[in-house]
Amino acid sequence: MNADEWGPMGKRAVLEVIALDVEDAVAARAGGADRLEVVADMAADGLTPPLTVLTGIRAAVDLPLRVMVRLSEGFAAGAAKDVDRLVRTAGELREAGAEEFVLGFLDAQGSVDLAAVELVVAELDGCPWTFHRALDHAADREAVRKQLDGLPGLDTCLTAGSAAGVDAGLPTLLAEAARRAEPGYEQQLLVGGGLRLDHVPLLRSAGLDAFHIGGAARPHGWTGPVSERSVREWRRTIDDEQPE
Repeated sequence: MNADEWGPMGKRAVLEVIALDVEDAVAARAGGADRLEVVADMAADGLTPPLTVLTGIRAAVDLPLRVMVRLSEGFAAGAAKDVDRLVRTAGELREAGAEEFVLGFLDAQGSVDLAAVELVVAELDGCPWTFHRALDHAADREAVRKQLDGLPGLDTCLTAGSAAGVDAGLPTLLAEAARRAEPGYEQQLLVGGGLRLDHVPLLRSAGLDAFHIGGAARPHGWTGPVSERSVREWRRTIDDEQPE
């Protein structure tokens, strides 16, 4: 069943898996992933992948691919020349066939770098995109949510609720899930960052319906590939916790 198929209780929850290469993508697809986040260099927490990786994955699987737009570790967009590189990179990804994206930049004060975000988003031409875990490192996450509200294509926020991970962020995740109808909170919350299977029942019961895994899909760590079996276990757990 693909992400756009419906079960008896409605549309199933999204399972997004980080893919570094074609092998990861094929295993994630076989295990039941709905979408892939395509990145490189997890030692830097995920950077823009080479175009050859993107095109290889696009040829290998029929899943939606959210491609990272990030050229250096951390959440700063950098100086003007660095922002220009980000914009060029976004354009190159579009030309290579990317249709969905992941990005997020903060300034030195921990506020959203709205100028940099808007310049990159303008290059995406309305494509859907995720504001990633920069949100968890912001000085004021509510202010960030409100500043981002209304940007073209923004449909998802990837968050653990805390820079320390889901364990610490659970109260924030549950509180934000309850605010879905409010301006600035209408994007889908994609839960990721220290996410474990035992978190899923509580999150599902609160109505959260999108989950992001990276290391949790790799029994041998980031030096090993995505495990189809691990992804299937996540798929089964998420589906079994479908709220009434």
